[in-house]
Amino acid sequence: MSAVSQSTATRRGPLVVVGGVLVAVVLSSLVNAVIAVLGRAVGAPDDFQPLDPGSYIFLTTVGVVAGAIGWGIVRKVSGNAEGVFRWLVPVVVVASFVPDFLLFDAGGVTGVVALLLMHVAVAVIAVTVYRRVLPLS
Repeated sequence: MSAVSQSTATRRGPLVVVGGVLVAVVLSSLVNAVIAVLGRAVGAPDDFQPLDPGSYIFLTTVGVVAGAIGWGIVRKVSGNAEGVFRWLVPVVVVASFVPDFLLFDAGGVTGVVALLLMHVAVAVIAVTVYRRVLPLS
């Protein structure tokens, strides 16, 4: 297969990409809902706002959309997108933990651990979807 036809074969239309990003947002939000309920069940404070649906659904949407934009940029400009993502995704996830650690006073260990698990869950779901709708090769 020539480089031109191979590139065309891996290109997805905008509806497929938008649909995939929407799927990632919905799946991530559902998983985060389970994590939030479990977090509260094992001791996270009821008034810990980051575990409220309005908070985590909004932030999940922002994160998944921003991740898709970043994924698209890296895959377009990098000669080795797979290699870049091998280190970039973990770095971004760990960096996303930083604001959560500042919430120990409000959410306690249980609330913060729930948030950390949410970040990991969103990353796993989003990367899985990005690989399908924005393939690297």
